[in-house]
Amino acid sequence: MPPSSIPEIVIGRLPLYLRTLSRMAAAGKEYTSSHELGQYLGISSAQIRKDLSHFGEFGKQGTGYNIAYLSGQLKRILKLESVWDVALIGVGDLGRAIAHYQGFIDRGFRVAAVYDTDPDKIGMKIGDLAIEDFSKMETDIQKRNIRVAMLAVPFSEAQNVTDILLKAGIKAILSYAPISIKVPSDVHVEYIDPVLHLQKMTFFLDK
Repeated sequence: MPPSSIPEIVIGRLPLYLRTLSRMAAAGKEYTSSHELGQYLGISSAQIRKDLSHFGEFGKQGTGYNIAYLSGQLKRILKLESVWDVALIGVGDLGRAIAHYQGFIDRGFRVAAVYDTDPDKIGMKIGDLAIEDFSKMETDIQKRNIRVAMLAVPFSEAQNVTDILLKAGIKAILSYAPISIKVPSDVHVEYIDPVLHLQKMTFFLDK
C-alpha cells in the first residue's frame, strides 16, 4: 500500500506499538496478542489489527505475534533499521537537555551535530559533541547528508532557521518552537509544545 494512502494517525501509533514490543522483549516475552498490546496501550485489539493490516499479515491464529519478528517489521516500515543522524539547532537550556538525552540512540536516532549563534558557546562540548557555528550549518549538513533536524530555538527565529535547513536538504523537522513553521509539502514537521498539552489538561480539572 502506498505510504500516502495510509492515515497519518495510523503511522503515529506504530512507534507506540514498537516501544511496547521492545519493553515486552526486554522482559523476556516471545509472543503477544493484539488484546495484550491493547491492554498495555489503552487501544482496542480491533484497532491494532486494523492498523497492522495496512502493512501485511504479521500474526498467526492461535499464537499471536512473534515479538522479535513484529518489532523487526515495524522498524522496517518506519525505516529504523539503521540509525538516523540528527542536527540539533539551539543550545539553550532545552537544547542542552536534548543533546544530553540518552534515549535516542537505542530507538534509531543519534544527535550528530549541534549548532548555535552564540559565539560564547561555539566550541564548547556537550558530551562528545562540540557546539558548532550556526553560520556553517547549511554547508555542514549538506556534507554530512543529514536529513533530520530538531529545532530548540526561540519562536522568533524558527522560520529563518527552517528556511536554512530546507536549503541544506533537511526533510524532517521536530520543532520545540511554539509557532507553526512553513515548509514544502515534501517536508514533514512534528511539533512539541508542553504548554499546549498543559492547557488541554487543565480543561478537565476542577478549579
